[in-house]
Amino acid sequence: MTFTLPPDANGILPDRMIAAMADAGLILPAYPFVESQIQPASLDLRLGDVAYRVRASFLPGPGATVAERIDELKLHEIDLTDGAVLETNCVYIVPLLESLALPPEIVAAANPKSSTGRLDVFTRVIADGTRRFDMIGAGYHGPLYAEISPKTFPVLLREGSRLSQVRFRTGDAILNADELEALHDAERLVDVDDADLVNGVALSVDLSGENANGFVGYRAKRHTGVVDIDRRGGYAVGEFWEPIAARPDGSLILDPGEFYILASKEAVQVPPDYAAEMVPFDPLVGEFRVHYAGFFDPGFGYAGAGGQGSRAVLEVRSREVPFILEHGQIVGRLVYEKMLARPDAMYGQRIGSNYQAQGLKLSKHFRV
Repeated sequence: MTFTLPPDANGILPDRMIAAMADAGLILPAYPFVESQIQPASLDLRLGDVAYRVRASFLPGPGATVAERIDELKLHEIDLTDGAVLETNCVYIVPLLESLALPPEIVAAANPKSSTGRLDVFTRVIADGTRRFDMIGAGYHGPLYAEISPKTFPVLLREGSRLSQVRFRTGDAILNADELEALHDAERLVDVDDADLVNGVALSVDLSGENANGFVGYRAKRHTGVVDIDRRGGYAVGEFWEPIAARPDGSLILDPGEFYILASKEAVQVPPDYAAEMVPFDPLVGEFRVHYAGFFDPGFGYAGAGGQGSRAVLEVRSREVPFILEHGQIVGRLVYEKMLARPDAMYGQRIGSNYQAQGLKLSKHFRV
């Protein structure tokens, strides 16, 4: 089967086009796709059957393959066929079951899945010859690998586990300032009257406690048990998380090296013909990192898909120094992009849409 794009195509490829790419041999899975692997605007990537513990993170660079670097840096191999535990603060490289044979007009970008980010599992996708993580250039033919480093909880993974997702796009799909303002006027992308739309839709942190019964977030505990990445609703919250109560002054001191789950003050929606991505706010405004998992699918928070506005969950880690967050402080921006076509099923309308209409919410692994 052949795969062709319309002339002057410009946008992110939807679910049915991702399926058509696979039918045409542009995506090469080792095994057929499983249910819900194709999302409205992305494809989940599956782990292969072996993990390589390596000395350090790396990028292959031009002319080098990831396999060559693994041979230089590996300490030992771990069989994932029946599952294995990856320990915290170690670096692992896992070949993925999907490889690519992209045409010259399509590029790909990867991000951790929401559940991966909420477990503080740091993961990035690597391709042969690349200088950047999570970016696969137009015309790339070759394998994909996941770099995985659990930062807080040891995790149990197995062949077929899904930690990352990839989007395919052609042309420049990002809305310019005028387009973003027009979309907000038509759809009200966030539920505030004075939305900041400079370089994307600004999102701030909610430290009021008004939307979560007096609590503002969770701080991860240390020295916990193992989390099975594929087990839904299997763990008690109190074994892994400490709830954080709101302070009267609406502030929160981030301790260095600690991991927090917080939520945005704004309720967000992504209309059906668009997708969005969270990009970190200017690092010069604070010594913290927000949001490991950045993809927001068409229909996220959208009333027609059962959302009626959803909070963005913020995965926050302070760097070397304690840092005070204030209620309403801007911590990230949502960049909106055009879809090449509307997906057949929006976020919230298929199995695997775990966070529609969410507020402050931990990953799907924990019992509410």
